[in-house]
Amino acid sequence: MMKMKIIDKYLVKQFLSTLLFALIAFTFVFAILDLMENLDDFIDENVHINLVFQYYIVFIPEIIRLIFPVAILLASLFTSGKMANLNELTAIKASGISLYRFMLPFLIVTFLISVINIFFSGYIVPHANKHKVFIEQTYMKKGLVHFGSNIFFQDTKTRIVTINFYDISLEQANQVSIQDFDLNDKTKIISRTDCERMIYDTTNNQWIAFNGSTRIFNDSTESLEYFSSKEFKDLHFSPTDVIKKQRKPEEMTLSELDDFAKEQIRTGNISTKLEIAYHARIAYAFSSIIVVLFGLPISSNKRKSGLALQFGINMLVTFLYLFFMKISQAFGENGILPPFITAWMANFIFLIAAVINIKYSMK
Repeated sequence: MMKMKIIDKYLVKQFLSTLLFALIAFTFVFAILDLMENLDDFIDENVHINLVFQYYIVFIPEIIRLIFPVAILLASLFTSGKMANLNELTAIKASGISLYRFMLPFLIVTFLISVINIFFSGYIVPHANKHKVFIEQTYMKKGLVHFGSNIFFQDTKTRIVTINFYDISLEQANQVSIQDFDLNDKTKIISRTDCERMIYDTTNNQWIAFNGSTRIFNDSTESLEYFSSKEFKDLHFSPTDVIKKQRKPEEMTLSELDDFAKEQIRTGNISTKLEIAYHARIAYAFSSIIVVLFGLPISSNKRKSGLALQFGINMLVTFLYLFFMKISQAFGENGILPPFITAWMANFIFLIAAVINIKYSMK
């Protein structure tokens, strides 16, 4: 028992040190490649070097989230592969330790890291992404056209506001409809205002509508009023509220994704993509376990092919996993599969394949 604890500590130490090296190396390479891609944008918009540095500081969490399964794969392969080449793994097997027991410390550590990764990718990464998107929109002039489209929300108990699209560059809501309903009969509409555009007056904290019309509905009559501009002092939302409703899923925390999906359901909108994004973020955090289950059995067997081919095989499996995840998400977004099944299907299928691979490696 004492001997096994010593081996476990040795394996965990080697695994974590290699993982740290892989994360640093992959993050550096990823950032350099992205810098080469965005260099023209930085130069064209005269982005200060401090902002460029700040951009990649807040981009690092997202890079780590994306490359984590590959880093885990590299760490497990190099740790076990090195032991196999040095005949350390042969000695461990000769002492009666099975492959399952050898894999146990890797799996425990990877599981704990995956749990931490849920919090990391669910809360830390979105906050970093918000600042990254802010820099892109403010200084790089990226992603400014039609920031949000088809926005529906309830301003009061009796008022529904519809915005066809909100242009963040002009801070302007376009093709807006404001509908007021009877407090005692929510199916009875009292008035409706439609306008081409609407801007927010920050001085008076009110919206101003342009080029529109207002209809007032009575029991049997209807009145129509056209206007070139009209002030709305009783609207309770601000441009910030509109933008919040149209943030990208990668800018939302897990809690915000869940709340926004429920809100979309309450307002009668389709929330499938949001629900898939919520479950996929958790499922992706646990993909590292699948990678370890595939990688360790292959690398634990000393082969003439060497570590490079083993790494190539496992990289192929990893990319197949990611490709299959994207395919299943496409089916889910079309309503063919429920959101939970869509997000976790790749994990379930590749977990079964990993178990079969372990049994094959034991022969």
